[in-house]
This record gives sequence, C-alpha cells and structure tokens, in this order.
Amino acid sequence: MATSNGTIVIMAPSIGSQLRLIAESLAREAGDMALSGRKSGPLTATTKSSPIDMVTKFDKASETLITEGLAKVRPDDSIIGEEGAAKQGTSGITWHIDPIDGTTNFYFDLPMWAVSIGAVDEHGPLAGAVYVPALGEMFSGARTEGATLNGMPIRVRDNNDIADALVCTGYSYRISEREVHAKRVADIVMKVRDIRRFGAAAVDLCFVACGRLDAYFEEHLHPWDLIAGQVIATEAGAVFSDYVGNAVTPAQVLAATPGVHADLIHLIATSGPGAS
Repeated sequence: MATSNGTIVIMAPSIGSQLRLIAESLAREAGDMALSGRKSGPLTATTKSSPIDMVTKFDKASETLITEGLAKVRPDDSIIGEEGAAKQGTSGITWHIDPIDGTTNFYFDLPMWAVSIGAVDEHGPLAGAVYVPALGEMFSGARTEGATLNGMPIRVRDNNDIADALVCTGYSYRISEREVHAKRVADIVMKVRDIRRFGAAAVDLCFVACGRLDAYFEEHLHPWDLIAGQVIATEAGAVFSDYVGNAVTPAQVLAATPGVHADLIHLIATSGPGAS
C-alpha cells in the first residue's frame, strides 16, 4: 500500500488470513493422504457411538497429521479433534478438526467426504478450510475476508422462492431421532424443489456457500462438523440460526441463502411430529 508521500508499506496478513492458509495446507495434505489410502484397496472400519457411526484408520491418521502440523506452526493454540485429539493452549485460538467428515461415504468410496479444519476465537468462528479430495475442491474463508472455492470468490444463490429451493439435510446416528427427522423431511420435501442428503455436514455447508444448495438443516452436530463450514458459508452470505431463529449451535443448525431462511424456519416449525 502506498502512503501520501509515496512510501510503500507492506501490510502483514491478518490473523484470520494466516489461520486460513494453515488450514488449507493441512487439509490438503491430510485429504490427499486419505484419498491415496482409499484408492489403495478395501478398508476395514470400527464403530463408535452406534453401529452406523464408522471410523477408519485414515480418520485417525488424518487427525494425527493435522495435529502434528498445528503443533509445529501454532504451538500455543488449543485443539479439539473428532477422534480424540485434545490440547489446551494459551493463545485464545481453538482448532476444531474433523479429519474425515463423511466417513461412511469415504468407506463406500463415495466422493462426498472432506477434511474440515476450523479455528475460533472469543468472537466465534474465525477461519477455516474444507477440502473435498475426491472432487479436487478447496473451500476456505476467514472472518470479514470472504470465502473462496479453489481460490475464486463464492456467494450463495440469490433465491427468494422457497418452492424453488434445493435443500439439504442430514440424519442423527440415533434411530429414534432419525424417525422424527424423517417425518419432518417428508413434510418439507412437498414444499420445496427437492431435498438432498450427502452425508457430510461440512460439504453441505460449503455447497450452500457456493450456490449449489439453497439451505441445509440438521441437528446433533459437533463443533468440528460446523466451525469451518460456518465461517465459509457466512462469508459467502449465508444466514445461520437454530430452527426457531436464535443463534446457531451445533445442536441445531440451519444455514440458508437469506431469501429463504425465514420461510424454512416456518416449514420446520409446521412439519413433522407435534408440528404447530
């Protein structure tokens, strides 16, 4: 940047930009490692919270790669990972890591899985990257600095018609909650263009960010499912809330292009068991 007297001043990257680049680099490295491993042959998997909640050796290897990388470049940050990584830092920055978001897709060799790495500070989501290796797509964003797909700016779709909205959702691993949600989805699908279920929350949020979807809603997530996708979609213009319009939490997530957000809140409230 040039000052009034012609002096050139080099501006240091913001903390958000720095963390974004770190997230991109580690997500790409971990994702390419996992993709190479997936192509090498059949996988075995164990289960966690339920018989359909899967984990593979590549989930764990990816998380190890990411946490070791963060320890080198950001040794004072806190870390929380889906596969058990936990470190208390002193910097005020916490990383939330989903080493393979969409493990079932990964196991069955479906392309909708991602490495999701997000950083938060005292104000909330600050920066993040979601890398979809099978598609060769890197989504990233930082607070107040926009969101990109493979380096190109992205925005949500400009849509004000809920009947034209392509909506995405996900299902809990708990059978009783799946039954309730299935009834809600059965009602909503009759009032929107259609509903998709891709099986990876971070990917779903990024697809809202780049305009491939108009909205996404799901309950019972975790911070590592949400943080990176939230900062990316927010920077792309998406509106986040819970199902009644309050502040979003991992327990209940609704992300939508602004023109259909309020309508989708109404559809959720009037759909499924006990609807008003």
